[in-house]
Amino acid sequence: MQRQRSILSFFQKPSPENQNSGAGDKLNGTGIRHNLPSQQSFNGATNKPNTTNSKPAVSTLDEIRGTDTPPEKVPRQVLVDNLTPTDNRKSSAFTSIMHKFAKANPNDKYSQRNQDHGGSSVVCSMFDIFNECKEVPQESGSCKVPENNFNGALSQHCSVNNNSDAIDLHPETPLGRPFVPRLKRIQEDCTNFGDISNFNLTNSSKRVKFREEDSKPGNNISQDVPEVGSKFEWLNPSRIRDANGKRPTDPLYDKRTLYIPPDTLKKMSASQKQYWSVKCQYMDVLLFFKVGKFYELYELDAEVGHKELDWKLTNSGVGKCRQVGISENGIDDAVQKLVARGYKVGRIEQLETSDQVKARGASAIIPRKLVSVITPSTAADDNIGPDAVHLLAIKEGSCGLDGGTTVFGFAFVDCAAMKVWIGSVSDDASCAALMALLMQVSPKEIIYETRDLSKEAQKVLKKYSSTGSTGVQITPMLPVNGFLAASEVKDVIQSKKYFKDSGDLWDHLLDGVTTHEFTLCALGGLIDHLSRLMLDDVLCYGDVLPYQVYRGCLRMDGQTLINLEVFHNNADGGSAGTLFKYLDNCITPSGKRLLRSWICHPLKDVEEINNRLNVVEALITRSEIMLIVAQYLRKIPDLERLLAKVKAMVHSQAILTMPLVGKKTLKQRVKVFGSIVKGFRIGMNLLILLHNDEHLMSLLSKVLDIPQLSEHNALSEFLSQFEAAIDSDFPKYQDHDATEADAETLSILIELFVEKASQWSQVIFALCCIDVLRSFSAIAIDSSGSMCRPSILPQSTSNTVCQNSKGPILNIKGLWHPFALRENGVPVPNDMILGEGTNGHHPRTLLLTGPNMGGKSTLLRAACLAVILAQLGCYVPSEMCVLSVADTIFTRLGATDRIMTGESTFYIECAETASVLQNATQDSLVLLDELGRGTSTFDGYAIAYAVFRHLIEKVNCRLLFATHYHPLTKEFASHPHVSLQHMSCAMKPRSPSGKDFDLVFLYRLAAGACPSSYGLQVALMAGIPKQVVDAASTAGEAMKEMIGKNFKSSEQRSEFSTIHEQWLKTILSLPCSEVSISDEDKYDTLFCVWHELKNSYKNSMEPV
Repeated sequence: MQRQRSILSFFQKPSPENQNSGAGDKLNGTGIRHNLPSQQSFNGATNKPNTTNSKPAVSTLDEIRGTDTPPEKVPRQVLVDNLTPTDNRKSSAFTSIMHKFAKANPNDKYSQRNQDHGGSSVVCSMFDIFNECKEVPQESGSCKVPENNFNGALSQHCSVNNNSDAIDLHPETPLGRPFVPRLKRIQEDCTNFGDISNFNLTNSSKRVKFREEDSKPGNNISQDVPEVGSKFEWLNPSRIRDANGKRPTDPLYDKRTLYIPPDTLKKMSASQKQYWSVKCQYMDVLLFFKVGKFYELYELDAEVGHKELDWKLTNSGVGKCRQVGISENGIDDAVQKLVARGYKVGRIEQLETSDQVKARGASAIIPRKLVSVITPSTAADDNIGPDAVHLLAIKEGSCGLDGGTTVFGFAFVDCAAMKVWIGSVSDDASCAALMALLMQVSPKEIIYETRDLSKEAQKVLKKYSSTGSTGVQITPMLPVNGFLAASEVKDVIQSKKYFKDSGDLWDHLLDGVTTHEFTLCALGGLIDHLSRLMLDDVLCYGDVLPYQVYRGCLRMDGQTLINLEVFHNNADGGSAGTLFKYLDNCITPSGKRLLRSWICHPLKDVEEINNRLNVVEALITRSEIMLIVAQYLRKIPDLERLLAKVKAMVHSQAILTMPLVGKKTLKQRVKVFGSIVKGFRIGMNLLILLHNDEHLMSLLSKVLDIPQLSEHNALSEFLSQFEAAIDSDFPKYQDHDATEADAETLSILIELFVEKASQWSQVIFALCCIDVLRSFSAIAIDSSGSMCRPSILPQSTSNTVCQNSKGPILNIKGLWHPFALRENGVPVPNDMILGEGTNGHHPRTLLLTGPNMGGKSTLLRAACLAVILAQLGCYVPSEMCVLSVADTIFTRLGATDRIMTGESTFYIECAETASVLQNATQDSLVLLDELGRGTSTFDGYAIAYAVFRHLIEKVNCRLLFATHYHPLTKEFASHPHVSLQHMSCAMKPRSPSGKDFDLVFLYRLAAGACPSSYGLQVALMAGIPKQVVDAASTAGEAMKEMIGKNFKSSEQRSEFSTIHEQWLKTILSLPCSEVSISDEDKYDTLFCVWHELKNSYKNSMEPV
């Protein structure tokens, strides 16, 4: 009791002013969305067809989210049947579609409706709500729409240019796979049995017949789903319009909205108005409408529920309103399934119970409000997994004197963590930086302004959507819907008081952004989208952080991330066999997300890299510490997301006043708050334990800012107060039966807890870093091959070979690919030396040949992955590794085409190579695999020759070049900057006679060029018939004989190649005067000639 009194004295209750803004907030609370100035909202009185640019009407979206409309005046009598729930029988999930309602006097219902007040406030089924539309006068030209006209999908993910009048209306999902409902599958399976009316499932007593015809023999089951009622002609694809009256053929048609004739809207019942006033603004969202203890979908949404969840699709009486429904106990599971299949789902809740409505008077009605919209890109529940879920907005522009530089401003959000990142990146014609941004962020949905994105950028979006194993929503938005000018976005942020906790947004967030206007435009588009989805908590109280794609880290463009299989494999787009999967031994979900961020941004600072390596080395030598750390981390929940939920609770008290939903929400909040308090205690205990180890703590302090913790520090004692409150007021917080009194207590605790949000975030980041570094250590310990600590050298400062500098180095002994092992799981190590060696000069270029499937690409990828691992601060799969820091990794691997974008294999090769030639520096690591194979032999060889020579003589970077053009090995055999090596193989006799041989791959790197690519042997292994391979061998021998002289001369090119000819011409053109040392080309020529003479002298002195 004394401890409880202590906590009560510690937590002071808020002022009455704050209390009034909490639980008492109902309709006008923070749940109401604020629109950007450019966004028009539906207004029944003024929303007529309008194709001119008129001034937007005053927004009434606050009304449609919580509207007190005239009550239902007509008392309804429930028809008694054996399916109607009673007090003694529990209501089933099908109750709302099994019982019917009868009206007292149908002939006088409209005269009674026009009375001012009175009548019953009983909640009625939407069956009869839509029946009342029968009396609405038809517009001229109205027509009956067959049901099969509604098989499409309404989506913001397709182009606005549509020349067809057949419009798809359903909300579209890119994630949903083709699905056949169970009942339809039964129909198809039973077609071979003649009359399916006698099939047991279709005649089951559990199936309710809503029409007398259903019970007649011979009726087809498809008659259970009648055609669309003719009273909803404004849903007819031939007549449908958006809120501004524009047809789908109009480029400015907004598929998110629907035009309903004002006269029709006025004559609707109260509940109809509540539904359609919201639905006409959210045509791309599935809206569940709360009716009593059920949630119902209507019309187009009902079709989706029938198709995706196999719910029974029914019609109500003469009005024929299509409907499906589910009880309130199953709504969460239904929403989760629909969101998982890519749909956006909203919920219109009742704000009061029927008893509360009756207490307000006979004329009162049940108010309803759209309380939430959940999408695949904004989901924040516990079912989304550990990976971050991002929604990305991009804005393309140009800058520079000639406008030739493309700039992409971007903003993306993680709603589960309540964080927004903003930034911009400059790009070239290939949009490689945009692809890098997409691969790093991995968004679930991408929004951009219609007609603003170039064709090249749209190609990149399509390419990205095909890389992963899950679908990506690409949503074009109209120019009038949110992508405002930069100055307007600033005004909106200041007027709406968004991002309150981020301080002065413009002073520090945009310091590293060179093009503010494009970044702010993208942020404006993101704000509008989140506001429409009712995510004002994220906008008002989320954190805004800067994001840099390349600055300060090892640069890897999007194609490099794909080629090296960093996040997605090239087989099925999954994570198996990727660098991220290999490194992911993290225990906490937030640690996994931090690991992904580190992989996207490897370090370039030598000191920072060594600081990480010091911690990893210390953990490897202290296995007992690693075990203890792992035990603590396993008990810690996802503190990052829990903290975001707690921050959102401070300003979202209105939902607690809703019947049923409020009590359920309060119970969830108690569980969340109890979990975060207990989780922080475990994390604090771990940090205190590590703080007692002075050596390890001194190393960790150089990697991250660890809070100064002890057993009696202020933060720990502050947390102890909350632990006492949880133990006192919520001892069973995991399953606490919440009451109204608990809401006030919890509100006080949360407000005090959030006051130290920045310190809690610091603790979370420290735990995440410890988790990632522990994962690096675990990889080194559990590896199947040799692992070593890399020796990191700073970047070279020289840009020419004439200066006296060693230049970039990559020296690896016993290198093996970390996750591409042989069948027996044993790695095959190889040595690789690029740059200055221990015995003096060594070439920086490796010209690699070898048989097909001999392991060339695997070796080259292993070298790139070793550099990435080293600059992450992780141990490298090798026996010894010395390297200077790389600034960029470029790769050109594989043969792919993009038929849909009109790009051939060779075009893609050249585009990727162009990026290398334009951006590579001396400190870059370049990987080129089989360049020039997508065109003719002569063109391909010529391009490979020119590119190879440019890189070794002009750029002089570390280059890994694999080829099957064997003349290249002759041309550059004596070049001082080139090292010739090949992947070795052997011919194993298949029979004792020795006539047939099998090709055996040794996967060993050997000196010199490979004599052949062994294409015929590989073709035989691939299954090409032996007679075809024999014919190819005969043709090859004949071809060699025809051009034998040329083959002989080509063999002699190693002694005097075209490069030697150009060297000689350069020397002869030199004047007699002293050559300027600043002339790089001439100096390089003299250096090469000196190297040739030196080698010739050595060879002449060797004994024969």
